[in-house]
Amino acid sequence: MNKLDRFTVDPEQMNGQPCVRNMRLTVKRVLEALVVYPNWDDAIKEYPELEPENIKQCLACAANNLDSQVINNNAA
Repeated sequence: MNKLDRFTVDPEQMNGQPCVRNMRLTVKRVLEALVVYPNWDDAIKEYPELEPENIKQCLACAANNLDSQVINNNAA
């Protein structure tokens, strides 16, 4: 796993949520955008400040955070 070096966390910006390189674009917002624009080229057209590596690291960040969580979906 490569290091996640494209994020900043500043308590004064976006309530301290991880953001893409000092932008007011949170990791969460990037992930939400990928739901609407699963084609990365479309997501980048909507958010031209994004780069493919930013998207990769946002996905990696989400995957890393799921490692320590158990999600109960009430399945039998």
